[in-house]
Amino acid sequence: MTKHNVMKLTVEFGDCDPAQIVFYPNFFRWFDAGTRNFFAACGVARWQDMRESHGIIGTPLVDASAKFLGIVTYGDSIEVQSWVEEWKRSSFVMAHRISKDGEVVVEGREVRVFAGPDPADLKRIRAVPIPEDVRRLCTQ
Repeated sequence: MTKHNVMKLTVEFGDCDPAQIVFYPNFFRWFDAGTRNFFAACGVARWQDMRESHGIIGTPLVDASAKFLGIVTYGDSIEVQSWVEEWKRSSFVMAHRISKDGEVVVEGREVRVFAGPDPADLKRIRAVPIPEDVRRLCTQ
């Protein structure tokens, strides 16, 4: 079973360009928030707590894409639906669908990795296996 999380937002004036159309990087900001909200809704601890319990510092982005199907403007109410489309050993594919008035206006995809400090160089990070308890919380 695939869990989904929905985040509802109202587009603010500051989210838009001078024509009052959402400035495209904001969709990626909402994808990022959708990812973290998905994990929180599944019961996964905050990244600060995951560092102590699992050595995980977060899920950095390694690839992202978006397909723009409609226009979103100042004052619109939108829903960001997010779910894990595919789990791998240390990475996962996060899918996002943004809708307005029941119509899909943006589809997005992110590839992310679970990351922890690199023991060989603590200034760097490295991909680490996805903890089984996290995978279980997000799939059951």
